[in-house]
Amino acid sequence: MKLLDTFWSGIKRGSLPIYSTLALIFLLIPIFYTIFFSFNKSGRRNTVWNEFTLDNWLNICGRQDLCSAVGNSLLISLISTLIATALGTALAIALVRYRFKFRSTVNFALFLPMATPEIVMGAGLAGLFFSASIGPGFVPTVLAHVMFCLSFVVVTVKARVQTLDPALEEAGRDLYANPSQVFWKITFPLLLPGILSAALLSFALSFDDFIITYFNSGSVDTFPKFVYVAAKGGVPAQANVIASSVFLLAILIVLITQISGHLKRKRLAQVK
Repeated sequence: MKLLDTFWSGIKRGSLPIYSTLALIFLLIPIFYTIFFSFNKSGRRNTVWNEFTLDNWLNICGRQDLCSAVGNSLLISLISTLIATALGTALAIALVRYRFKFRSTVNFALFLPMATPEIVMGAGLAGLFFSASIGPGFVPTVLAHVMFCLSFVVVTVKARVQTLDPALEEAGRDLYANPSQVFWKITFPLLLPGILSAALLSFALSFDDFIITYFNSGSVDTFPKFVYVAAKGGVPAQANVIASSVFLLAILIVLITQISGHLKRKRLAQVK
C-alpha cells in the first residue's frame, strides 16, 4: 500500500510539469505560426508554405488598405487610452481616498462593463449613438473604446492607490506644499507604475478589439476588422508581419522593464 502511494505521488509530481509544458506549447503554437508565415512568399492565401522571403517585412505597406487600417487602430487606441487613463486615475483616487454618496453604486457600475459580453455592449452603444443621432464612425468608436477601457484602468490604478502610505502626502503638506505640489511631486510619481500598467493594458485591449469596433466604426477600417474581412479570402502575409511586430514589441517592453527593475534593485542593494 505504501509502495502504491509512493508511485501515485511520483506520478502526480511528474504530471504537473508535463501538463504545464504541453499547455504552454498549445498557447504558443498560433504565435509561432503567425511569425513563421510572416516570412512566407505567398500568393492570395498565406496558409501553405512556399518559400522564405524578407519582402513582407521590407514592404509592409504593399497593401495600402492594411497600413490604413493599422494607422486607424493606433490612432483610436492612443486617443482612447489617454482619455480612459486620465479619467480612470481620477476615479480610482476618488474611490479610495474619499467617501461620498453613491460610492458603492459607482463601484458596481464600473464593474459592469468588465462583466458584460462585448456583443451586448457593442450593440447597446450602437443603439445609444443611433438614438442620439450619431452615426457610426471614428468618434463613436473612440467613445466606445473609452467606455470599456475605463473599468480596467480604474481597477489597475485603484490597486496601486490602496498601497500608498498617506503619511508621505501628509509630510509634504507639513512642509508647506500646496495640494497641487503634493499631487505632482509625491502622489503622481508613486502612482506612475500603476498608471503606466493601466495605460498599456488599455492600449492592448483597444488595439485588439473587434466586436465593439465592428458595431460602431461604420466605414472606418481597423486592423482587427481588416483581418476578419481578409480571412474569408486569405489573410495577406503583411498582416502576419504586423501581428508579429506587435507581439515582439510587447516582449521587448517587458524585457526592458524587467532588466531596468533588476538594475535598479541592484544599485539600491549596493547603496545599502
